[in-house]
Amino acid sequence: MKFLSAFFLFFCTVFATFAQTTKSPNGGSTYVPLNDDMYRLIDRYALKYADSVPELHTSIKPYLRKTVAKLAEKALRDSANLSAADRFNLTYLLQDNWNYLPEPEVNLIPVSDTTVMIGQTPQYVVGPNFNTSRKPILKHFYKNKTDFYHVETEDFSLRVNPVIHFQGGFDTDSSGFRYVNTRGLQVEGTIDRKLSFYTFLADNQARFPEYVNDRIARDTIVPHEGYWKNFKENGYDFFTARGYINYALSKHINVQFGHDKNFIGNGYRSLILSDYAPAYFFLKLNTQVWKLQYENIFASMNADHSIGDRLYPKKYFAYHHLSYNIKPNLNVGVFESVVFARGKGNFELEYLNPIIFYRSVEQQLGSDDNALLGLDFKWNIRRRVQLYGQLVLDEFLLSAIKARNGWWANKQGGQFGAKYIDAFGLKNLDLQGEFNYLRPYLYQHESRFTNYQHYQQPLAHPMGANLSELIGIATYQPIGKLAITGKAIYTYFGADTDTLNWGGNVLKPYVPHPQDYGNKVGQGNTTQQLHLDLTVSYQLKPNMFIDLKQILRHTDAELNQFDNNSAFSSISFRWNIGQRLHEF
Repeated sequence: MKFLSAFFLFFCTVFATFAQTTKSPNGGSTYVPLNDDMYRLIDRYALKYADSVPELHTSIKPYLRKTVAKLAEKALRDSANLSAADRFNLTYLLQDNWNYLPEPEVNLIPVSDTTVMIGQTPQYVVGPNFNTSRKPILKHFYKNKTDFYHVETEDFSLRVNPVIHFQGGFDTDSSGFRYVNTRGLQVEGTIDRKLSFYTFLADNQARFPEYVNDRIARDTIVPHEGYWKNFKENGYDFFTARGYINYALSKHINVQFGHDKNFIGNGYRSLILSDYAPAYFFLKLNTQVWKLQYENIFASMNADHSIGDRLYPKKYFAYHHLSYNIKPNLNVGVFESVVFARGKGNFELEYLNPIIFYRSVEQQLGSDDNALLGLDFKWNIRRRVQLYGQLVLDEFLLSAIKARNGWWANKQGGQFGAKYIDAFGLKNLDLQGEFNYLRPYLYQHESRFTNYQHYQQPLAHPMGANLSELIGIATYQPIGKLAITGKAIYTYFGADTDTLNWGGNVLKPYVPHPQDYGNKVGQGNTTQQLHLDLTVSYQLKPNMFIDLKQILRHTDAELNQFDNNSAFSSISFRWNIGQRLHEF
């Protein structure tokens, strides 16, 4: 990655003078860490108030904190249509992004921390002390409501927070206490309003439910994580580290350089690029102008990890995505990605071209790289309903599709979903339904150096391919601090049998395969799986939660002589970290 490092420095040098002389009204910003609970809130208000922040392209995650702060500030002005829970949520989003708030308006007369008077009308917008703690600890800690320690000057901001996740529970499929024990630190800040930085460090020990242990045994990896080692009896020990710098090259261009995750799409799952696999090293260019947002990612990934105490073999990932807001409520995007390797540590320089068709590069090079392309869309209807979807194409032959002969190399995937907020007129009841369909052998390729995985984990859907899936999610927030979420995930998929590869496991090469024709979703050991999750979360203070969780699972495999039913019950304490989800 030496060339990518030089590439990053070159961009910074070229634009440095321009950036110093051209004031960006928003400046640099860190990103809101990927977290299902947080992003559900943000996407709720992005649906209701898309007109207010047209620069927020919700198909490209994570979001900049400055954009989320602007969305929350704009939404709070709609006081007549906000419930008490909405005002709580938006105040929480503002508090969590306090160092990116717009300058206060001089004509606003403070009434309370989050209320001002505009003329004779009270408005729920930022007051002067909305994030100030009344009783700081030892005068220096928790001077505001969200940060253990913070510094704010004209040219510098710093936020330091502890990271804790304690979870304990019992699983009906295994004996003994199941737990997660995470302790860490999160640090972020800005310099000169152009350069921002972020780091997350956490030490973890865990004993997982048996269905998670089954996945670990299959792939020899802890889900979402990289290197691990055994811990006591049936436990795992691993260290999580993420970090990056982000630089506002100009008013319209940001460059991010570091080690983190990304997510593409508006769905619960992503068929393009998800945050299931562990963090990877990348350079990202994000260009936003007019109604367009264009993102480039150049990443270094691990092809394998199960080779003992040696340097892991490298593979590379190049990706670009163009998002276009046709209207404030209608968005379409097109994407292309390629996974490849060039011997020991060599990056294919031709893929550094940010505005070229990767498939054409692949053909001109005569390579066997793994290129995918596709599109996504989002349509908001009356600020209450959102329709969204994705289409992914790997390889296909039109004549074989017309013949419906199940040719193995016709590898496509599709997603269609809908969100309905304040459903049936009930405030803060949000519903989501989603259907995913992935043909066999999608994401597989000739070897570990070109398949669609990093560190033995899928880059897109956590189940791989050869599946169809229905997801239903209902979230109700009766009061600001309390959220109740129910999920039902039904998956129809085909598992491998003995040594035969039926196209579901991304880690396997697609050659050999049992048959060239007659392939269909669910082939192999046809399995039906139902995953139910009921979670009650209570926010003790900003970014501090208590979770009560009940998971029920039922699996019925065609070649097994019995059905498998299991249950996992747990309680968690979380501080500055999202839930650890295992939904596969």
